[in-house]
Amino acid sequence: MRLLSWNVQWCRGLDGVVDPARIAREARRLADPDVLCLQEIAVGFADLPGSRGEDQVAALERELPGYAVFFAAGVDLPGANGGRSRFGNLIASRLPVGRVLRHSLPWPPSSAPSMPRVALEATVQAPFGAVRVTSTHLEYYSARHRAAQIERLRDVHGDLNRETANEDKEGPFRALPRPASAIVCGDFNMPPQDPLRARFLEAFADGTPKLVDAWEALHPREPHPLTFRLHERAEGESPYCCDYVFVSEDLRPRLASLAVDAANRASDHQPVIVALR
Repeated sequence: MRLLSWNVQWCRGLDGVVDPARIAREARRLADPDVLCLQEIAVGFADLPGSRGEDQVAALERELPGYAVFFAAGVDLPGANGGRSRFGNLIASRLPVGRVLRHSLPWPPSSAPSMPRVALEATVQAPFGAVRVTSTHLEYYSARHRAAQIERLRDVHGDLNRETANEDKEGPFRALPRPASAIVCGDFNMPPQDPLRARFLEAFADGTPKLVDAWEALHPREPHPLTFRLHERAEGESPYCCDYVFVSEDLRPRLASLAVDAANRASDHQPVIVALR
């Protein structure tokens, strides 16, 4: 299974052009992914630089034939002409998808700029079995927000509904178990040395399979590849890694490769590509 995770900056490239079709083309060119996890997808936000308020979910769905597309908006505001403006995360899968869940992340009061955040979870039937895939994007400005959001993601990871299929349950009560195997990816807005990353990887007291950093598992003695500010940054800023793929411990042996396309300029972040066997 090939998965690509990418913060696409509302599909805005470093040339200032907003182009969802380019994002879809680049994703297929780079990885031809079975599962595509995108962060910063916008609908109806004409005031974002370069945007005309296009529905980027619909545009990506058109550009990704053969994929089922799911979206979760952390931000949902009144828009122009009675419409809505939404901003959040997307998962596109050409593998069968079971239950889809949308998890609101904590949004504590803060004097720093912030927005509501969300984690989008889809159970995907990979060739090796069912796996929960989560695409998320944590707060940029507030470490307090990120700390609360990390704790919520840990709770979500361990909060398995252990129901089993039951013919007596129908309609919305139909049982679709959530597998323990999991992939959590996205823009965590923290460098590898941040204590919050270490916290996210801590063991669970109840025996829930802990999460491991896919890059560390494959390259234990190498620094994380840079994923942000490689090609565009303000004076005094340095590039660093803030885009990760984490997998549950049972998937560690299945990790085959992880790569970052450092040359890409279709966003201000670099795409992360992971393969599992």
